[in-house]
Amino acid sequence: MNDEKTKEQRNGIALEYELDESPQKVWRAISIPEFRESWLPKDALADPEATSVTPGKEVRYRMRDDAPPFLESTVTFRIAPNAAGGTSLRIIHQLTDMRFDRTTRTAENNNSPTLMLAA
Repeated sequence: MNDEKTKEQRNGIALEYELDESPQKVWRAISIPEFRESWLPKDALADPEATSVTPGKEVRYRMRDDAPPFLESTVTFRIAPNAAGGTSLRIIHQLTDMRFDRTTRTAENNNSPTLMLAA
């Protein structure tokens, strides 16, 4: 494994890895529960079954923190062959629990600029 790139998003993080292993081997590691258990145990998942699967390309799982406030998130694993004969792995972890959505919301009919209050 080499060349890790990290991109922060508003409610999550994206990690990119270049792996020496073949896409088929990486796919087995992220999609077969017996192999996945060694690095992502089912106790960390809200549901041990994948929420969506695009065979050989992408798998998505729901996760839930084991400590309060028990936030829920989604982790997506995307793989693609790279030029070196290995695999490009992209891991996207996004907070999906709306209780902690920090985006600013305004009314649809509000034409005034968003104001922030000072403490």
